Amino acid sequence: MSSAGTVITWWGHATCTVEDSGVRVLTDPLFVRRFAHLRRRRGALPTADAARADVVLISHLHSDHLHLPSLARLPAGTLVVVPRGAVRAVPALRRLRTVEVSARDSVRVGALTVRAVHAEHDGRRLPVGPHRCPALGYVVEGASSTYFAGDTGLYDSLAEAVGPVDTALLPVGGWGPNLGHGHLDAGRAAQALAALAPRHAVPVHYGTYWPIGLDAVRPHEFHAPGAEFVRKAAVLAPEVAVHRLEHGESVRTADGR
Repeated sequence: MSSAGTVITWWGHATCTVEDSGVRVLTDPLFVRRFAHLRRRRGALPTADAARADVVLISHLHSDHLHLPSLARLPAGTLVVVPRGAVRAVPALRRLRTVEVSARDSVRVGALTVRAVHAEHDGRRLPVGPHRCPALGYVVEGASSTYFAGDTGLYDSLAEAVGPVDTALLPVGGWGPNLGHGHLDAGRAAQALAALAPRHAVPVHYGTYWPIGLDAVRPHEFHAPGAEFVRKAAVLAPEVAVHRLEHGESVRTADGR
């Protein structure tokens, strides 16, 4: 793996910008203060610059990951990579420039190769979608390699599916008092980190959105996952540099924060 740096910016929830080899990659954009029953509780809304990308990666069809109003803010013609079957399940995607992929498929974007990997998660459009689509993670390979997990649970072949990477963007929480099946909490994310053994890690998918009216219900599930992941990673994967970013903050993974 190359020692050249990649710049990671965490905008909140699962939304990150990965800048590598002059290419900007945006993950699961979510640019609103409120949607459905969720309200943004921490971090300023992403700036207009956050929507600037050469390619957007959509991990699965749940509305906090495939959010149509946020996708509408992309510059015209931005390439959007979606799970295979997504356009049939969400016809509004036909207005965008999309490419559908399954696990193990690759897409070339400038100097980068984006490789789709399996995610252990229900990929349907909810509440109940008639069309099943896979949930995916992605490995962005350029000067360095970055794994964006999307939403996933632990599975036995995770490290094999992902392969060697320099940086892992791992979900460590969620948006409600309880995590359902197919998610990583801080402890399981630390186990995944130990299996993947990257050089760097950034915890994501926590501490941003929370259901309206549930501020006092298990608030530690909102506030604590990032710091808890740092503590558990120090035990299970002490050789990995973990960067707990604030909303809108960036890290250059070659140099540390």
